[in-house]
Amino acid sequence: MDVAQNTEHYDSLSGTHKAAILMLSLGAENSASILGLMEHEEITELSHVMASLGTIDATIVERLLTEFTEQMSSTGSLLGTIDSTERLLLSSLEKEKVDQIMGDLKGPEGRTMWDKLGNIDEEVLANFLKSEYPQTVAVILSRVTSEHAARVLARLPEGFAHDVVGRLLRIDTVQKDILDGIEKTLRAEFMNNLSDNKQPDSHERIADIFNSLDRSTENRLMGELEKNNPKNAEKIKGLMFTFEDMLNIDSAGIQALLRKVEQDRLVVALKGTSEEIRDLFLTNMSERAGRMMEEDMEALGPVRASEVEAAQNEIISIAKELAVSGEIYIASANEDDELIF
Repeated sequence: MDVAQNTEHYDSLSGTHKAAILMLSLGAENSASILGLMEHEEITELSHVMASLGTIDATIVERLLTEFTEQMSSTGSLLGTIDSTERLLLSSLEKEKVDQIMGDLKGPEGRTMWDKLGNIDEEVLANFLKSEYPQTVAVILSRVTSEHAARVLARLPEGFAHDVVGRLLRIDTVQKDILDGIEKTLRAEFMNNLSDNKQPDSHERIADIFNSLDRSTENRLMGELEKNNPKNAEKIKGLMFTFEDMLNIDSAGIQALLRKVEQDRLVVALKGTSEEIRDLFLTNMSERAGRMMEEDMEALGPVRASEVEAAQNEIISIAKELAVSGEIYIASANEDDELIF
């Protein structure tokens, strides 16, 4: 085969054919290491092509290796994924150790197990803890923030919660081997299952998308959804956080929010809102600050609806961040959460 024919043949090779030639040229030992990092379907496809290659001209092999080397040296990039990392670790470490490492990678963020627990939804954590011994639960709750512990405790069965509180009162220094044992149990029975089952709920995902839309687009899409699938529409609306949901934040939470929000953005956000929402913010300011806020709103004049929405979305984002950090609590709209003064 002459040079022109070789060039034409090389240019017609698919990516899979090039990969097959490369694997054969690397030899059995090196190829085996790479195959160990591939999916079963990928290995099957590659094997079919390798078996059908026949004799490959040396110039084609040389050109392929040159192209591969040039691409690697110019980009310097590799694709790393959770699955490829796990396969690589399994080739050199025991499965128990790999499971522990992957649990850390796939689980909630945090450097330690106790940090991770603080980032788990209280409903999920309470649901797991209610089947544990009260003493174990007391130790676990003593290691997370008091705010998170309180939210978890409120979601435990009443009698069980009382028992846990009694154990918390008697907790002294916990021996390291006991802590290590609890941590190992949490990692094996809870964190690994949590990361394996952690699939984002489609309704939550759509609610987040709707929260980011401008009001007219959101209303149009929600209207279509209500016509075609009213049950899903109702669930999504329940998951969405709107500016009206500020009414579900208590006075302490609103005051914490006011400390984070720029006053000029709040003035814009409150234009066109209900009197109830305005009063919620104004009554949580000093008399002087409230009066100045009302004067600023009057002086502002007409504001575009899009500007109001943008300001409201900024404040909603801040409220969500404060809720995640535990600085404020946002009650659900249907939650029986009477405030007692």
